[in-house]
Amino acid sequence: MYLSASEQHALRSIFALLAEDQSEREIRERTGWALLDLLRADQFASFVWDAESDTFGGRVALNMDPANLDRYTRWHQYHDPITFVLQARRHATRVTEVMPQRDLMRTAFFTDFLSRDGLHWGMNLHAFHGDRALGDLRIWRRRHRGDFSEHDKALLDLIEPAFVGALQRAQRIAPAKTASTAGETAPAWSRLSEREREVAAAVCQGLTDKDIARHMGLGVPTIRTYLRRIFDKLGIDRRAALAGLAGRDRPS
Repeated sequence: MYLSASEQHALRSIFALLAEDQSEREIRERTGWALLDLLRADQFASFVWDAESDTFGGRVALNMDPANLDRYTRWHQYHDPITFVLQARRHATRVTEVMPQRDLMRTAFFTDFLSRDGLHWGMNLHAFHGDRALGDLRIWRRRHRGDFSEHDKALLDLIEPAFVGALQRAQRIAPAKTASTAGETAPAWSRLSEREREVAAAVCQGLTDKDIARHMGLGVPTIRTYLRRIFDKLGIDRRAALAGLAGRDRPS
């Protein structure tokens, strides 16, 4: 399998982020941003299948309208003609492999849900450990970009083992982390992961998102995802507020 230089770089970044300790939701969101870059895609969504309730939950979505996704949760997931077929494949699969595009476009699922956000060409990967669903990756392109290729499928399949491993590790770590931090109030800076602290420090030095991305070997959307999580964890909404917190809480 031939990989271009940009694909090699993108895959290294994805494998690096999947090696970090992070929550299940962070894994799916960060992987989503990276896959949009790697696969030249436009929209991403990820859910976790709950066999007991027969529903998809734990929604993560990028470049999609929340109101439209709410309609999926309420109605469309129960009238979805493709996802369960894709789920049964257990490997990267193009939507056109399970339903011809012309047939899909005739369905209410397409006209009332997919097309509202410009989703046209799709590819899914549903990750499992045995019979237990861990989470899925639903990547979509707008019509003008064209369908995904066999090469795109192979790239997604390359990521699958690391994606599964990261989700399993997150499930093991979460209970231990909850127990160890119960009753503790950590300084603001210590709430950040190692990578988040690295990004925050770069922001404090006055670097732009593009500069930080170049320095860390990551994509700009990934850096912006880090920043969004940093702001959420620290309860701030501007880059300038990082400097005060860093000076007060960051270890010397």
